[in-house]
Amino acid sequence: MTKLTERIHNLDQEIRRLEQLYSREEGSVQLLAVSKRHSSDKIRLAAGAGLQNFGENYLQEALEKIEMLSELSLQWHFIGPIQSNKTRGIAENFQWVHSVDREKIGKRLNEQRPDSLPPLNVCVQVNLSQETSKSGVDLAETAALCQSLETYPRLRLRGIMAIPEPLTEFSQQRACFQQLSELFHSLQADHPHMDTLSMGMSSDFEAAIAEGATMIRLGTAIFGPRD
Repeated sequence: MTKLTERIHNLDQEIRRLEQLYSREEGSVQLLAVSKRHSSDKIRLAAGAGLQNFGENYLQEALEKIEMLSELSLQWHFIGPIQSNKTRGIAENFQWVHSVDREKIGKRLNEQRPDSLPPLNVCVQVNLSQETSKSGVDLAETAALCQSLETYPRLRLRGIMAIPEPLTEFSQQRACFQQLSELFHSLQADHPHMDTLSMGMSSDFEAAIAEGATMIRLGTAIFGPRD
């Protein structure tokens, strides 16, 4: 067993333990492996250990990996900020986008999603801490953006995502994620098919699971330090 395989095995056990600890349904938390700046060889090893979902931030890097690993049945998630001139490459090559933060991006993804592919799964990125350095829509504007995305036939609104400010205290982490969880459940009243609450990274995923995350995005905890 390689170190990478061992880390994945241990993480899977830890996620199942936390599901039980916080009264979550078994298997309700999905692991998204953040593979940006990690090699295709590492992704291949991770896939061999049972992972299927991989998150990338940079389009050109991702396209090279997608081509190199095309024989594997992987789900590719775009999780980085989206520039308008990158939407075609994303729409044509990814199964998921977690970082839709304005209607213009949603419109372009819809227009550029090939008819031969299923609708693109999308999450709205929320800027929980209103940090100017981060992408995302304000909490108060999230409902309107979700409503507009529902009108696009080549998109499938799945949920919301956030990258909160780094916090070290567990109670603070939970309080931050609680805001997103409450927003998610309020949005489900108008969008009952929404099923994805994408939050939690290597340093705070326990708090995210405690507050209802259905997908956690782990990079360092899986792959180790980036090259």
